[in-house]
Amino acid sequence: MSDIRDTRRKPRNNGAVVFMCLAFVFGMGAASYAAVPLYRIFCQVTGYNGTTQRVEQASTVILDRKMRVTFDANVAPGLDWEFKPVEREVNPRIGETIQVNFTAVNKSDQPQRGQAVFNVTPGEAGVYFNKVQCFCFNETVLQPGQKLEMPVVFYIDADIVKAVESKDIHTVTLSYTFYPKEGPKPVASREDGTGKLEKKL
Repeated sequence: MSDIRDTRRKPRNNGAVVFMCLAFVFGMGAASYAAVPLYRIFCQVTGYNGTTQRVEQASTVILDRKMRVTFDANVAPGLDWEFKPVEREVNPRIGETIQVNFTAVNKSDQPQRGQAVFNVTPGEAGVYFNKVQCFCFNETVLQPGQKLEMPVVFYIDADIVKAVESKDIHTVTLSYTFYPKEGPKPVASREDGTGKLEKKL
């Protein structure tokens, strides 16, 4: 008698399938989460998408040619602030380090915390727009009714006149948008005020 092979399919391991699906979803989520800071770093290094550069010292090369710099200020929903530049535009020489100021007023009856994001247009100018000091480097907290004057110290790198894609730029716009930012979570404490938590058995 010849052997009869069992041609029936073996049942799939459902646990392994579920595990693979969960691993895939988790991996895609982690990749998406990591893409945001990586994209931001890429923009800061290359100036892509109008991202300005952060520098530690002022420029040492100043040209006779001037550059018109205009300013745009916006507030995202969820932040009850009035935010605007003190001057709508300046005309520094290329390479000249100057300071401009913005003001923000908290019109609400509660403390509010915000973080400013920024970009430069046209985008080709972003890599040459260097900030020495900026309120956008840190978050800002305003008390109810508080008005704050915030400086920005910057210069436009002289190399902007050498690159083919930027040598004909005569006006750049620095734009800011303040977004609400959630504050630090309060630390839970015991009724005795020691600030220590006891583990429950």
